Amino acid sequence: PRIPWNSLTFFPGIPWNPPPSPHPSPSHFSPQDIRNTVGNIPMEWYQDFPHVGYDLDGKRIYKPLRSKDELDLFLEKMENPEYWRTVRDRLTGSEVVLSEEQLELIQRLQRGQFGDVNFDPYQPSVDFFSHEVRIHPVTNRPADKRSFIPSLVEKEKVSKLVHAIKMGWIQPRKPKESVPTFYDLWAREDPNSVLGRHKMHVPAPKIPLPGHAESYNPPPEFLLSPEEKLAWEQQDPAERRLSFIPQQFPSLRAVPAYSRFIHERFERCLDLYLCPRQRKMRVNVDPEDLIPKLPKPRDLQPFPTTQALIYRGHTSLVRTLSVSPSGQWLVSGSDDGSLRFWEVSSARCLRSVPTGSAVRSVAWNPNPGICLVAAAVDEQVLLVNPGLGDRLLVAATDQLLDSREAPQEERIQPVQWIPAGPEERGKGIRLRVQHDKPVLQVTWHTKGDYWASVMRNPGGRQVLIHQSSRRWSQDPFRKSPGMIQCVRFHPLRPYFLVASQRSVRIYNLLRQELTKKLQSNCQWISSMAVHPGGDNVICGSYDSKLAWFDLDLSTRPYRLLRHHRRALRSVAFHRRYPLFASGSDDGTVIVCHGMVYNDLLQNALLVPLKVLKGHAPTLDLGVLDVAFHPQQPWLFSSGADGTVRLYT
Repeated sequence: PRIPWNSLTFFPGIPWNPPPSPHPSPSHFSPQDIRNTVGNIPMEWYQDFPHVGYDLDGKRIYKPLRSKDELDLFLEKMENPEYWRTVRDRLTGSEVVLSEEQLELIQRLQRGQFGDVNFDPYQPSVDFFSHEVRIHPVTNRPADKRSFIPSLVEKEKVSKLVHAIKMGWIQPRKPKESVPTFYDLWAREDPNSVLGRHKMHVPAPKIPLPGHAESYNPPPEFLLSPEEKLAWEQQDPAERRLSFIPQQFPSLRAVPAYSRFIHERFERCLDLYLCPRQRKMRVNVDPEDLIPKLPKPRDLQPFPTTQALIYRGHTSLVRTLSVSPSGQWLVSGSDDGSLRFWEVSSARCLRSVPTGSAVRSVAWNPNPGICLVAAAVDEQVLLVNPGLGDRLLVAATDQLLDSREAPQEERIQPVQWIPAGPEERGKGIRLRVQHDKPVLQVTWHTKGDYWASVMRNPGGRQVLIHQSSRRWSQDPFRKSPGMIQCVRFHPLRPYFLVASQRSVRIYNLLRQELTKKLQSNCQWISSMAVHPGGDNVICGSYDSKLAWFDLDLSTRPYRLLRHHRRALRSVAFHRRYPLFASGSDDGTVIVCHGMVYNDLLQNALLVPLKVLKGHAPTLDLGVLDVAFHPQQPWLFSSGADGTVRLYT
C-alpha cells in the first residue's frame, strides 16, 4: 500500500529527502516559506540537537544562535511596535508576524463567531417537509414489505398472552367500588364499614341515658324540697349534681316546651367537635424489664457483711482513722485529744498519744519500709513514730527523719519544722510542722516521702505540699481555687486532685498546669477517693450524693448514687478488691461493688451490696470516717459514738 510521505515518522539526526512534488514549479513555494517536514512528532526529541527539523529540500533547519532572555524580551516589548502580533513557531523556531486577516480570524473566534466572514448563520431555511399534503412523495423509495405483511414477532407475543389468559395467569382488572362521599362520622367502628379504614378514629362519647329524675312524673323521692331547691339555686352550675330541677306533671300533654333545649343541643355540638380526643397507645411493659440486670450480691463475694470487732477507748467522737500498710495496726484520732494505736486482730489499744486538742485527720505512711503517722492537731501536723512492729523498721524511720543536714542558708518556708523535745520523743512524736491556720486534712503520696495538708483559710493559702526527708514545704498554687475541702495524690501519675465545694480540679505537678476539671453536680463536696487504677474518682457530698467519675469518659459524673438519707462524711476504695464504701450521718455504711474493666469500651459496673449498721447517731452525726484493710476485704469505720468498728 502507498503511504503518504507526510505521515511518516522521522528520527532526529537523520536527514531525509522528501520525494519531489508531483507538480514541481519554481513558484510553488516562496523563498521565505520554510516548512518543517518532520511530521507530527514530539519536538522534545530535538532538544539535544542544533537543528529542529528539515525543510522541503532536506536541509536542516537550525535553531536560533542565541535564545533571548527576560531582559531581551522586555526591551523588544518596549521597542518593537509589532511585538503584540508576533508569535513563535515551535516547528521552525522562527518568529512570525500575524497578518490583518489572521488577527481578524482570531478575534472572531474569541467572540464566539464563525471563522468564515461570508457565512450567514441566520439564512432562511428551506421547508423541505410541510403540513400540506402533496400529491407526489418527497422520496420515490418503494415501500417495505414489512409495512403490509403481519409481523411474526407480534403474532408470537399475542399467542403467549392468549395462552396466559386461558391458563388464568393473567387476571382482568376488577372495577373500582363506588364509595359514597358521605358517611356517618359517629358510627360504630365496624371493620367492614368505611370507618374501619380510619385506624385513629375515636368514637364520640355517648350521652348518658335519662334516669327517673328526668321523667315527667318522677317518684316523690326524686322531687326537691324547698330547702334543696334553694341550695341548688345558690350552687355554681359546675358543682350541681343535676343540671335541672325535677318536676311532676299529671300527664305527658301537660309538659311544656323545654326552655334550655337549643342551649343544650348547642353545647352538645361543641363537645363533639371541640373536645380533644386521641387514642392512647398503651404498651404492655413488664416492670422487671425496666430494672437493670445486675448480678446477685452472693456472686460478688467477698465483701464485708457482719460486724466483727468494736474498738472502745475514746471518750468523744472519733473523727478519723487510718490503717498501716501491713494491715496489722490501726490508728484513730478523736476529739478527746488523743491518738490511739490498736491491734487489728484483737482490738487491743497498744498505745495512746495525748495531743492536747482534737485530732482532725490522721494518715499512715503507705510506704511499708517506714513506720510513720501524720496527725493534724489544730495548727500543727505531728509526725509520730508509734514504735510498733519490727525494731529495725522503727530505727530506720528515726534515722530517715534525723539524717537531714541543715543547709547553709535557710530558705523561707510557709511552715516551721520544729523537732520534738525529749519528753515528746518519749511519746513517739518526732517532728512538729507548725502552720499559720488550723489544719483540716493530711494525706500521703504513694511513695511515702511527700505529703499534703489542707488548711482552713478561705481566699488565702490553703494547700501545702511537704517533703519529710528534706523538711521542705511549698505552696503549689499562686491563686486559691475556691474553698478547698480535701486533696489526694494520684496513685500512678504525677497528678494532684483538689476538691472544692462543687468541682474537682486535676493538676499535673510536672507541667504545673490544670489538666481537667470535674463537675460534681453536688452542692457541697465532703470527701474524695481515687481508684487504685487511677482512672476513676468518687466524691461524697453533704447533700447525700455519691458521684462516680470516669476520667476517660467525661467531666460529668458517670453515676450519681443516692443511697444514703443524710450527709456523706467519708468515701474509700479498696486497694485489691473491686469495692468502695461510703459512711453517712444516718449511722450506716454502704458497701458497693465497683468493677473497672480493662476494656475502654465497657463502662464500670456499680452494684450496691450491703448496708452495714452498728453506729448510733450522736449529736446529729453518724459515721465520720471509713477505711478498708490493705489486704483483706475488711472495713473499718469510726463514728460519733466514740467507737471504731470492724466489719468482715
